[in-house]
Amino acid sequence: MIDKVFPPIHNEGYKFLVIFAVATIILYLISSFLGLIGLVLTIWCYYFFRDPERYSINDDDYLVSPADGLVLQVQECDGPKELNLENKKFTKVSIFMNVFDCHVNRSPCAGKVSEILYKPGKFLNASLDKASEDNERNYYKITNSKGEDIIVVQIAGLIARRIVTETTENSELAQGERIGMIRFGSRADLYFENYKPLAKVNQKTIAGESLIAKR
Repeated sequence: MIDKVFPPIHNEGYKFLVIFAVATIILYLISSFLGLIGLVLTIWCYYFFRDPERYSINDDDYLVSPADGLVLQVQECDGPKELNLENKKFTKVSIFMNVFDCHVNRSPCAGKVSEILYKPGKFLNASLDKASEDNERNYYKITNSKGEDIIVVQIAGLIARRIVTETTENSELAQGERIGMIRFGSRADLYFENYKPLAKVNQKTIAGESLIAKR
């Protein structure tokens, strides 16, 4: 019960909590009203960096959501050219994470991380289609037990300024295992073949738990 009310936070959050807390004390010494605003922002900072446990289905016939957020689109498209997959057709599911969503990203399937590729870029609103091609982003190619490539792309948003990676190439991942996070508003794209999408536009998802596709 305590973990539900006060979930653990991601390691990235501790330094920000200290900064927010110190700023709150300084603001309170200036004005109790400003101190109250600082307290609210400190609570929000804790909430943003929360990292609750998630429980995946652990079934290779399903893909789970890589992110908490709102499904923006489900569409057929070419694969990412950055991974030399532009000549293959994939289903892409895009999930937008606002500043109130948990920003810890998770693997949609069990498999091996065959490639990680970071691309610098702009900081457009992550809900825009151009964000997939223009924004700062990080690609994960995960090869599942059937030798299929499942791609997760972390895309920085208008406010986000850092993508954090928590896994390495050749790592073996369990379904729903943490792969990284993005700070302060962003998006995750999931590319897959040979699965039927279950996700619907405007659906809310929970990373590691919501079912996105079924074989």
